[in-house]
Amino acid sequence: MADKEYNLEERTAKFAEEILKFAAKIPKNSINNPLITQLVKSGTSIGANYCEANGADSKKDFSHKISICKKETKETKYWLRIIVSVNPSLKDEARKLWKEAEEFNLIFSKIVRTCRNKD
Repeated sequence: MADKEYNLEERTAKFAEEILKFAAKIPKNSINNPLITQLVKSGTSIGANYCEANGADSKKDFSHKISICKKETKETKYWLRIIVSVNPSLKDEARKLWKEAEEFNLIFSKIVRTCRNKD
């Protein structure tokens, strides 16, 4: 993820793939298992919702889907933080994912603001 993709659909898909690879490395136990599930759900839904936004039937639907993308990026950052709190050895890898999620948050925030300003 060092060389940033500017095709956002591709970039969010690659992010989802990286989330899945990261999740596979987390030790499976009664504490981690629910955290893994939540991370996978939020981390993979960013790209799915972005694809849905691109196929939206209206500006309102587009804006709504982008807002969901933004919420999912925040949730992904949260789960990464919680996972690291109980698996400190994963901090460096989680930080890279967290930074990418933060960039998505900034991008989606800008898109939402732009949509609102056009209304």
